[in-house]
Amino acid sequence: METFQEYLQAWPSARRAEGAARATEADVLAVLQKEILQPADLLTLLSPAAAPHLEAMARRARELTLRFFGKAVNIFTPLYISDVCTNQCRYCGFNAKNKQPRRHLSIDEAAAEADVIADKGFQHILLLTGDARHLSSPQYIADAARRIKPRFASVGVEVYSLTTEEYELLVNAGVDSMTMFQETYNPELYAWLHPVGPKHDYGFRLNAPQRAAEGGIRSIGVGALLGLESFEQDAFATGLHAWWLQRRYPGVDVSVSIPRICPHEGNFDVQHAVDDRHLVQYVTAMRCFLPRAGITCSSRESAFMRDHLVPIGVTRVSAGVSTAVGGRATEDLHNPGQFEITDRRSLEEMAASLAGIGYQAVLKDWEDPVAV
Repeated sequence: METFQEYLQAWPSARRAEGAARATEADVLAVLQKEILQPADLLTLLSPAAAPHLEAMARRARELTLRFFGKAVNIFTPLYISDVCTNQCRYCGFNAKNKQPRRHLSIDEAAAEADVIADKGFQHILLLTGDARHLSSPQYIADAARRIKPRFASVGVEVYSLTTEEYELLVNAGVDSMTMFQETYNPELYAWLHPVGPKHDYGFRLNAPQRAAEGGIRSIGVGALLGLESFEQDAFATGLHAWWLQRRYPGVDVSVSIPRICPHEGNFDVQHAVDDRHLVQYVTAMRCFLPRAGITCSSRESAFMRDHLVPIGVTRVSAGVSTAVGGRATEDLHNPGQFEITDRRSLEEMAASLAGIGYQAVLKDWEDPVAV
């Protein structure tokens, strides 16, 4: 069975760069008239030639978002249950070389933190850990999910890459969604960014969403960390990844996350910073290419930016966010967290903001049929 890693070889970086450079404004306008787009069309919408046509792209993206999602935006919140990590990712605050307090919650502590989150009204929760199998094993993640599942409609994970059997373990514990950031789709750059640790294996991470689908995960999110590689390269590869997953697994809900790199503990020189106009171009291009895919915008972005991205494509946002481990119901070690967040709105504030622009905050859009 073909993997996405194998399929991606048909779109080497040189082909992507040439396609983006060759696109004309006439090509952009022609693509915006199409009902169904192909990968080459996404590259056109991400190209420099599309930059003068952001308003036309936004109109098309808004029309498609309303057609397939209405004025509903799902809200979730993350719960970091461990920041112990064996990787040395150069851009991440959890880098094993960073000298900072570390915390690994027991199952009871994780449940206490989750109870506080549930009491605030959240129904969708995302469990996150560092990459340290000796502590945050798949069984530990499954045990935490099983313990908190009765209080949530949906439990997702954003953890290290797992095998198909390990994803099955999580599904049996109540996990129904997973998010996997490839960080960058450039294998050479990826190797440099991840010099030490299990995350160094580019292919194992790249094919993790496919294994998750095979393991029974119903909702899968992919994304690149914008700013690591040039805009057109990683933006296109992310969209291609989501498109491939939709075609290969039509019964799986596929979404795209759009994180830009944020300040964090440690130092990292961002070589390809993505400005606001490029982020808007990314969201609108992705919506035109993947009209039925969810688009997630985290609290890395400002309240202003998130409120303006919702009408043109974003369908899922976080609220009440902390990227540190603990602090809600258990001891707070004053950990700096994985990265700095920008939008600190609570669930109530986020819902009010969405209502202010004519959108409905959706707290529950999924019910596990086994639990009903």
